Amino acid sequence: MSDDYQIHIPPSFFALYTDARQRLSQPIATVRERYEVCEDLSNHLVSHAQVLNHVEVPSEAEILARIHDGLSTPEAGVSAAEALWIVRRLAELLGWNGEPFEQPPTRH
Repeated sequence: MSDDYQIHIPPSFFALYTDARQRLSQPIATVRERYEVCEDLSNHLVSHAQVLNHVEVPSEAEILARIHDGLSTPEAGVSAAEALWIVRRLAELLGWNGEPFEQPPTRH
């Protein structure tokens, strides 16, 4: 059986679905589908983040935190790990420092 999937999934996304023994915890088709959703979402959020940066919100870190908070709601349709990955990817696409999101934020 040939695998003609042409989209490169980065190791950082595979890590969301990999167990301690480096085995996928979900079928590859599911991982591919989730990657496409998360990558598309991070790309769509670029313009939103840029508008916030120029109009309303004083810092890049605050913008990323607000977007992460929005993605962390059940209505967003992404897991907590995916939300974190999306924000990291968004920071990368914008050329912003995503350092605050290198580790999962702790909520009280």
